[in-house]
Amino acid sequence: MKLLSALVAVSALFAVPAFANLDLAKKNACMACHAVDKKVVGPAYQDVAKKYSGQKDAVAAVAAVAKNIKSGGSGKWGPVPMPTQVALSDADANTLAAWILAGAK
Repeated sequence: MKLLSALVAVSALFAVPAFANLDLAKKNACMACHAVDKKVVGPAYQDVAKKYSGQKDAVAAVAAVAKNIKSGGSGKWGPVPMPTQVALSDADANTLAAWILAGAK
């Protein structure tokens, strides 16, 4: 099921205009701590894309980033923890993850 969700998210990246994904990030307050091209509180989305760019399995990368979005955490990008995003649907987390990994374009 997780594989299917990740595949849907990757395909959604190409089916939905990029501004819609930016709007999704804004709607869920992601842009309060992140920016596309520069570090704010959290890492720039383009830096996240660079970190995962070497992975051969794009579906696994999307799933990993979506999981990190939902569960939050700390230590990967510095001392400030990312809060959990439990209200975010799995589909929206996958869509955001796919968009971020594509360079947030």
